[in-house]
Amino acid sequence: MKPLRFVPPDTNVPFIAYRKVAYVVSGALVLISIVVTLTVGLNFGIDFRGGTLIEIQSKTGPADPGQLRSVLGGLGLGDVEIQEFGAPTDVLIRIEQQPGGDEVQQQVIARVKEAIGTSVEYRRVEIVGPKVSSELITSGAIAVVIAVVAVLVYIWFRFEWQFGVGAVVALVHDVTITIGMFSVLQLGFTLSIIAALLTIVGYSLNDTVVVYDRVREELRRYKAMPLSELLNLSINRTLSRTTMTSFTTLLALFALYIFGGEVIRDFTFAMIWGIVIGTYSSIFIAAPLLILLDVKRDWSKAAAAGGAKAG
Repeated sequence: MKPLRFVPPDTNVPFIAYRKVAYVVSGALVLISIVVTLTVGLNFGIDFRGGTLIEIQSKTGPADPGQLRSVLGGLGLGDVEIQEFGAPTDVLIRIEQQPGGDEVQQQVIARVKEAIGTSVEYRRVEIVGPKVSSELITSGAIAVVIAVVAVLVYIWFRFEWQFGVGAVVALVHDVTITIGMFSVLQLGFTLSIIAALLTIVGYSLNDTVVVYDRVREELRRYKAMPLSELLNLSINRTLSRTTMTSFTTLLALFALYIFGGEVIRDFTFAMIWGIVIGTYSSIFIAAPLLILLDVKRDWSKAAAAGGAKAG
């Protein structure tokens, strides 16, 4: 069988020629994301706003999340999340924080139990307060920052500092625009989205390292080739691998988005958007930045010496 290719082996797209356009587009998207996030804010889920967690187990067979969502939606309790986990009989219910103190939260629990009835067993009931929610926000932000710093250190040791800075700029670009998209669309921002952001960081880094590794190889192989041409060559030679990986990943993610249900839809959307923006940044941001950062070439001193001898 012939290998499946999305990109012909002799492809020569001048990606570096479009770098200024990419800088403008990316800069505008990052700026819009920051402004919208600071002004409009994120639609934090129960994990960050606080609320009530109720774990139930159906006594009469598999649970029906649709029916539970319909019953609890009519209680006027605001954001209610229903998630299946473990066995088909197990369901986790999250209800947003209600105005008032602990007494009001206890009344909410009583109303939920009355609405659901006695056909289920209540295995866990917890109230997540605002203090815990603020700690989760801080911990999530710290996790993303630590991941980005770790990437910088890894790339710095693996390549050179210019490569490290380029990779981190691309990662910050991806995370900022993804967060901005959630702010614009007001999608639910929960702990699972933090997990998606960390996954996006890993995926984008993987793509970027593949391109950078090829750039390093070509720097050693073509010692007199202009840097812009060399970057174009490196991107085009890794383009088939990049597109194939992104395509196969997106196939699985679109299936999850369409058939996975409402519980994981926001998480899947974050992953889809992150894969697209991560692939874009690896090609149009991370690689062209090496020109701006003036990456050093091992052959520069040798070329200068050769020129002196020729003179």
